[in-house]
Amino acid sequence: MPESADSRPGPAEVTPRLSARDRSWVEGFAGHLVHERNRSPQTVRAYVSDLEGLVRDVAAHAGLVPADGEWPDVLGGLDLADLRGWLGRLSAAGRSRSTLARKTASVRVFMAWAVSLGHLEEDPSLRLSSPRRGGRLPDALSADQADRLLSAAGRGEPEDPRERAVSLRDAALLELLYASGVRVAELAGLDRQDVDHERRTMVVTGKGNRQRTVPFGAPAATALGRWLDQGRRHLTAPAGAPSGIPESALFLGVRGGRMGVRQIREVVNRALAGLGDTSASGPHVLRHSAATHLLDGGADLRSVQELLGHSSLQTTQLYTHISVDRLREGYQRAHPRA
Repeated sequence: MPESADSRPGPAEVTPRLSARDRSWVEGFAGHLVHERNRSPQTVRAYVSDLEGLVRDVAAHAGLVPADGEWPDVLGGLDLADLRGWLGRLSAAGRSRSTLARKTASVRVFMAWAVSLGHLEEDPSLRLSSPRRGGRLPDALSADQADRLLSAAGRGEPEDPRERAVSLRDAALLELLYASGVRVAELAGLDRQDVDHERRTMVVTGKGNRQRTVPFGAPAATALGRWLDQGRRHLTAPAGAPSGIPESALFLGVRGGRMGVRQIREVVNRALAGLGDTSASGPHVLRHSAATHLLDGGADLRSVQELLGHSSLQTTQLYTHISVDRLREGYQRAHPRA
């Protein structure tokens, strides 16, 4: 790394930018992820954020001094000690193993790309150990909790048309998340034409821009039909709204635009909090619950893999551990010689 200067850094409240060269490398890498590796916008943002965080952490730790609001070049001078120190500081700050593993992966992919283009002569991340992911199983609702969650979402008929529309929308998205096990970003990206109401299937676009057809059941079909027939028109954008409002979006926010991941997460968290007997949170709980309940009911592991869009069967097998744990708990509670 470059030696630090003796002059004082700029005001603490001003966050220095990456140097022009580092920014050009990161932007080129982002383009590579999009156009050559077909990564999703969420993945690209995460990788770019990881690299920017790496630069700022290493620069600050080395005592580098910004000039004109920019750090000196950092990415070209990184070594193994820099990378290990960065991960060590993140670990000391309480970052989870899964987060550290993802950041390690981000750096490795970037370094390999930089070497391939001649930006770097060698890859310092080749000897960087990846933190093992924790063995904690994902949260999953019991079948009774899932039933109560969805039953509560369907109750109530507000008199105000817009409030009723929001209620119908929330019930439909909760039903679909649990019925199909789709990721929240996949649900947010759905358009009306992606849904085949007659066959009760929908085409979702998952990681790596891969599409798959996912079925859903009668309760979800009913809730979705009520939202589309009775609710959606009350949330569409008013006349004269800026162009670009997604008229085709399946789920709309209160301002008429496509409902985003954050908004969906808020809906799910409110519903989960209303149960009163679980600390689980986030839309992934419904995905985990769907997978677990399918396996509990005897579904084939390969079918669940296809439903969830997992590229590896090993990922899907995580849910078999949940099912075995539940079986063991039930056995110990009920069997006279447990």
